[in-house]
Amino acid sequence: MTITQTVEIPADRRLIIDVPPQVPTGRTDVIIQFPISEETQPPKTPLPIDGEGKIHLTKSMVEEMLADKTLRSLTGILRTDMAVAEIREERLAKRI
Repeated sequence: MTITQTVEIPADRRLIIDVPPQVPTGRTDVIIQFPISEETQPPKTPLPIDGEGKIHLTKSMVEEMLADKTLRSLTGILRTDMAVAEIREERLAKRI
């Protein structure tokens, strides 16, 4: 059964779905697909690369990247003066 309905997405981005009585109760898979057009997506700006191939990021660009919690958790390993061998030993010690 396919149900297609156009809805208005509220500011809190919460939807309440009423299903028809023909849908059986119990556990089931629900697929929700949001067609997103190119017009609604923010334009992707290319990274600023200088003549030497280096990427220059502004503070706002870095903050936008760090909004991703997975990436933010990985940045902790970048703030260290440990040698590669010391990092490897520390990682292996955590697994024992």
